[in-house]
Amino acid sequence: MKKCSSLKHNENDAISFCQECRICMCNKCENLHSELFQNHHIFKLEKNKDITDIFTGFCKEKNHQTELKYFCKTHNILCCAECITRIKTNVNGQHTDCDICIIEDIENDKKNKLKENIKILEDLSINLQKIINDLKIIIEKIDKNKEELKMNIQNLFTKIRNTLNDKEDELLLKIDKKYNKLSINEEIIKEIDKFSNKIKLSFEKGKEIENNWNNNKLNSLINDCLNIENNIKDINKIKENIKKNNSLKFELKFIPNEDEINQFLENIKKFGYINSKIFDSKIEFDEELIKTWLNNREFNSELLYRKTRDSSTPKDFHNKCDNKGITIIFIETTKGYKFGGYTELQWDNKSGEKKDKSTFIFSINKNQKFTARNNNGSIYLS
Repeated sequence: MKKCSSLKHNENDAISFCQECRICMCNKCENLHSELFQNHHIFKLEKNKDITDIFTGFCKEKNHQTELKYFCKTHNILCCAECITRIKTNVNGQHTDCDICIIEDIENDKKNKLKENIKILEDLSINLQKIINDLKIIIEKIDKNKEELKMNIQNLFTKIRNTLNDKEDELLLKIDKKYNKLSINEEIIKEIDKFSNKIKLSFEKGKEIENNWNNNKLNSLINDCLNIENNIKDINKIKENIKKNNSLKFELKFIPNEDEINQFLENIKKFGYINSKIFDSKIEFDEELIKTWLNNREFNSELLYRKTRDSSTPKDFHNKCDNKGITIIFIETTKGYKFGGYTELQWDNKSGEKKDKSTFIFSINKNQKFTARNNNGSIYLS
């Protein structure tokens, strides 16, 4: 919404426009302006409509305040007396040399033209609605295709990730099982902690019995001796188990197959590609293969010639394809054979052989590319 042109009221929304003063006015300014300039032409402003869209009946050329009473047939535009004046200045005489008439002279022509335009607009409206509906269907298909492509890619890589995770879990579980089978017995580990203390206590008990041997307590002494003997047996058993486990040479290693892993990583890069139509051709073929033959060269393709559309004579071909730069040709016979050729030379109507080391032909049916054996006759124009 335009604001009032007054510095005092420039925060207020403008409600009108003065053609002569070329100012926007709020309610307060409009009342005062109408009292001061009763003969000025005031036009109400509409929301969301630019001032330049308002038809006031007066010329919009800079410094022109004259009513539009003339029509320039040359430029199909309304103009004022200052526009057609014979005296040319910086602001006047823009249509001095044009075919000018008064607006009454073109009234009937414009009425008849209006009827034609209304019919055209009716047809356009019907056609436009059909185009809009078709476009909506296309957009829906594109959006659906986009989501399907994303879903397919996500499903593929989810499957790959799940397979990798399963393999990881499998290897980790094998490690646990291997080490569980070959690990040192927990009881031995517990006994090892008591090993030194048990030797010390048995040694001290033996010295004590030896120093205090008393025949009166013979049965008790014999029992203590038996306990020491049993302790020695247990200690020797622990000792043997320790030696046995110390001599065990056990080490697991993870040995990845580097060749297979590298091949797998390379294959990941080839897991898929997004195919888009780059050739406007009715012949079906593997576009990615063609692009590979072209060394993945990026270019904007344009259908220059189609026999069923542009006729079949050599002249028709040259009219469409001469001097167009690099070309690639696709041909399909009535029996279904599909083949083509590529050249970086420009076509022209000069007959004879030409050299082109980049040229090649290909078979779509066999998915094969054939390069020229002799560059001298790689291109022949008849």
